[in-house]
Amino acid sequence: MAKESFLINRIKSVGFALRGALLLIRTEASIKIQVFITLVMTAAGFYFEISNTEWVLQILTIAMILGIEGMNTAVEKISDFVQPEFDEKIGFIKDISAGAVMLVSIAATIIGFIIYFPKIF
Repeated sequence: MAKESFLINRIKSVGFALRGALLLIRTEASIKIQVFITLVMTAAGFYFEISNTEWVLQILTIAMILGIEGMNTAVEKISDFVQPEFDEKIGFIKDISAGAVMLVSIAATIIGFIIYFPKIF
């Protein structure tokens, strides 16, 4: 069997990643909320005509939130697969993963305040 080309492999990888992102959005309530907030913040960015630097910070912040939420979901799913019953060690792992989401969310909120507070008040 012939080895697939680099380009074909990259196209397949993008397809798998896109499928994963869509599964995440369709199946996870926390991501649905984050996507809604993303749309609101994007509209706010246009409404308040934020600067290019503010756009970069906002986009990076949104990507960071969505990415860490995705990783948290993956940790939860694999933890539940490995150990379906309650396990204190698995709970510890899941709590750490959720804590990472919380830390990024706090940073995102602070960045949002820094960008929008002066424009609103």
